[in-house]
Amino acid sequence: MPLTPLKAAFLLALHATSTFASPVPNPKPNPLSIPGSLIPSIPVPGVNEIINNLAPPIPILRLPTPPIKSPPFTPSNLKPKKVGYFWTGPGNIQYADFLAVYSLDDDTFGTFITLVDVPTSGNEPHHLNVAKDGKTLVGTGLLSLLKTQDVEYFFDISDPYNPVFRNSGRAILSSIGDEIVAKPDGGFFITHMGSAAGTDLGRLTEWNAQGKLIGEFPALTDLSSTINILANQFSPHGLSIDFDKNIILTSDFVVPLSTLKPSLGIQKADTLRLWNLATRSIISTITIPGGGGIQDVKFIPGNKDSAAIATAVELGQVWIIYPFKHRADGTQGTAELLFDLGPRAKGVVAIYTDFSANGRFLYLSLTTANHIAVLDLKDLKKPVRLDNPNEQQPVIGVHSLRVTPDQKNLVALGYFVQQGDIGLINTPADYKVHYVDILPNGSLSFNRTIPFQTEFANRGGGKPHFSVIADLTDPKNPKFNSY
Repeated sequence: MPLTPLKAAFLLALHATSTFASPVPNPKPNPLSIPGSLIPSIPVPGVNEIINNLAPPIPILRLPTPPIKSPPFTPSNLKPKKVGYFWTGPGNIQYADFLAVYSLDDDTFGTFITLVDVPTSGNEPHHLNVAKDGKTLVGTGLLSLLKTQDVEYFFDISDPYNPVFRNSGRAILSSIGDEIVAKPDGGFFITHMGSAAGTDLGRLTEWNAQGKLIGEFPALTDLSSTINILANQFSPHGLSIDFDKNIILTSDFVVPLSTLKPSLGIQKADTLRLWNLATRSIISTITIPGGGGIQDVKFIPGNKDSAAIATAVELGQVWIIYPFKHRADGTQGTAELLFDLGPRAKGVVAIYTDFSANGRFLYLSLTTANHIAVLDLKDLKKPVRLDNPNEQQPVIGVHSLRVTPDQKNLVALGYFVQQGDIGLINTPADYKVHYVDILPNGSLSFNRTIPFQTEFANRGGGKPHFSVIADLTDPKNPKFNSY
């Protein structure tokens, strides 16, 4: 939708009613952060269950009830060399969301180690990543806003076999947490796909190592960048940062509120934003015509031109972004079609990716096609597809992908999003952790799984959305997935 003077004036006035965010090195704790639910937990057996069962349905919003008491579990004393952390929602959303820890060693694969509840429920656990020092995990909540809960959940993994929930937080101008990139000096950048009300105009948020909000960008004082996001839909989901070259790429996916009922249809974007890292300001908008939701963007590891790939979901295509090339009009940042994934990939709701550490192999999850595609990018002018696009792979609703630190396996999770009766997105799922072998030529061989529906049957099943993989072969030098 074009930016009119009236629209610009209205939206700027609306923003001006909110608190300004600025990049300060040691911010005070966010006063809006509420670690638990608005309705406090009552430590009397059965009372929280009654509150949850009596909660009336509210259009779009959900009553901010506390989670009911979690079922007991028995942790393991096993200390495997390879560990998977899985940010998971229970099938029964009255229970708390949780971080599950499993062994990924060959001889003890799928052995449950422990789990950590957060103090809230119904967040729809979304992305998860690890700090550069390997001591903190942060997970985001896609639907936390519906219960007016915190969006970011931080875990201390100083003891990698016994994570501890540390704190939670929320932004001021934005919500709907998505992609996470760790900062070299500690802390994280996290995309928020929607505004504080779940509408258009999300933000790129920045957090320090203690899990405190530093800022939301573009800042309201950044007039040029604010005008940029008012001109075209700004729903940042994908995020990639080249810290050496001082640039950021975010990709715009969908307006979150448009995915919830009542809706006139999901509002999908076809843009990316190129940013100056140092100033946290937008340089330009890059458009993929008819993209229909640009869910993911990632810089290609080791590429001398800082090229990145972006996934256009409606088109079922992979595009290549050159952030330092200029268009005919002098605007910085170009987009070119890299590969069309074929008819099965069109309109598959979500296309997420991960790279091999050397940048040669690109893995792509085609969610509703129940398929993982593999591209060999040795020659960017002639990418080679390694999977059979017509193969019926043993995955359902696959989304999150993680190449393990040793580059031998791909961890693929069979769950994307299920909004239930309140929403338009309810993708089929098998709720499994798929531990897929990566063959020497980069292609895949499917074999082992961890079935979260049966593992957590006493919580109504488990819905693992995202993972972090640790290799603790050398305890003094732990390694994690590369992104």
